Amino acid sequence: MAEVVSPVPGAGRREPGEVGRARGPPVADPGAALSPQGEIIEGCRLPVLRRNQDNEDEWPLAEILSVKDISGRKLFYVHYIDFNKRLDEWVTHERLDLKKIQFPKKEAKTPTKNGLPGSRPGSPEREVKRKVEVVSPATPVPSETAPASVFPQNGSARRAVAAQPGRKRKSNCLGTDEDSQDSSDGIPSAPRMTGSLVSDRSHDDIVTRMKNIECIELGRHRLKPWYFSPYPQELTTLPVLYLCEFCLKYGRSLKCLQRHLTKCDLRHPPGNEIYRKGTISFFEIDGRKNKSYSQNLCLLAKCFLDHKTLYYDTDPFLFYVMTEYDCKGFHIVGYFSKEKESTEDYNVACILTLPPYQRRGYGKLLIEFSYELSKVEGKTGTPEKPLSDLGLLSYRSYWSQTILEILMGLKSESGERPQITINEISEITSIKKEDVISTLQYLNLINYYKVGGVLGRTGE
Repeated sequence: MAEVVSPVPGAGRREPGEVGRARGPPVADPGAALSPQGEIIEGCRLPVLRRNQDNEDEWPLAEILSVKDISGRKLFYVHYIDFNKRLDEWVTHERLDLKKIQFPKKEAKTPTKNGLPGSRPGSPEREVKRKVEVVSPATPVPSETAPASVFPQNGSARRAVAAQPGRKRKSNCLGTDEDSQDSSDGIPSAPRMTGSLVSDRSHDDIVTRMKNIECIELGRHRLKPWYFSPYPQELTTLPVLYLCEFCLKYGRSLKCLQRHLTKCDLRHPPGNEIYRKGTISFFEIDGRKNKSYSQNLCLLAKCFLDHKTLYYDTDPFLFYVMTEYDCKGFHIVGYFSKEKESTEDYNVACILTLPPYQRRGYGKLLIEFSYELSKVEGKTGTPEKPLSDLGLLSYRSYWSQTILEILMGLKSESGERPQITINEISEITSIKKEDVISTLQYLNLINYYKVGGVLGRTGE
């Protein structure tokens, strides 16, 4: 779920005294850095120096996901244990506490279910070595034979953007074909109406755990991605990935982008404008009618959403893009997507406010707009779970404010204490009953009591 607030440096840091932190710079012992094979390998764990939000040095425990050599100098890609993946980074040898290094342990061989000799699949050293040998830190090019670990299958099958057998593609430096905007390989088929964007974490591998895009230029902003996004492999080695801010097509250079802008006539998302107030507008985009834009939007969003997966088959979804208008056009601020038909009453699949527009109230506006759509439909709604840490904070803030405004606005009749039921709150706000209950519990406004062996509930 979406990141609708700015990342907080050092978010999730632990209190002093927890395992994995050491105060003061350690004395490096070069001999301690060597594995039985003579080198630091992927899967090792050790404390790594970083600055927290108070600008203090700390040494949280981290896992080495990848090692690379640049001009004879080794760099290590580390994930801080129990920290959000957006804080992962490349570090130098000097920031590693080599005295406390933990090497991956090999597991003893064990019989398989059929009684045949075999080995356990969970050996960190074997698994990491095998994956490092067969894949590179760059993103694999989407194709029909792409491994499930890079494009995790979740729900129905997804269509990759790579060329189909027997179909010629144009050579286009901005990555997608013009003819894919409103077609599906020329084969008529009934549109699917349901889908899910929840990431299947069981298919995570070393590649998808690492950020692969260094920087994105979108209009007047340069964005530093937080997470992996499956852009084509040849683009992941570039220092900057250039995106058209109106159609979101990607290019390998500024010259490619400038050439594209002379031909791109879009100045707003390719959909119907359904809301406008001042400079803020909302556009509704059908994932089936505008495949190219929807897929490019998913690629961009995946850079900032860890708990969601890229859905190449965008047919089951509607995308609501919020924009800010000026003399040059309608600039994307954020968006949310929802299923056209949801059996689980989901009114949001993914939601995101782009980093340059965070901490300005736009995230709450996106959430509120999703519930206004639910009110028009006469339904209660809830976001698709799981929510990210920042997404949960944003939703909890919105739920709390909305419910408290209703409770504070209650008026007593005949001097009696005002009353309202959870069902009534749900009907007024279109917030699903389960979310109302969880919010009241979070605010400590609901008590449970036992009367005659029966569990009951009351509000304070």
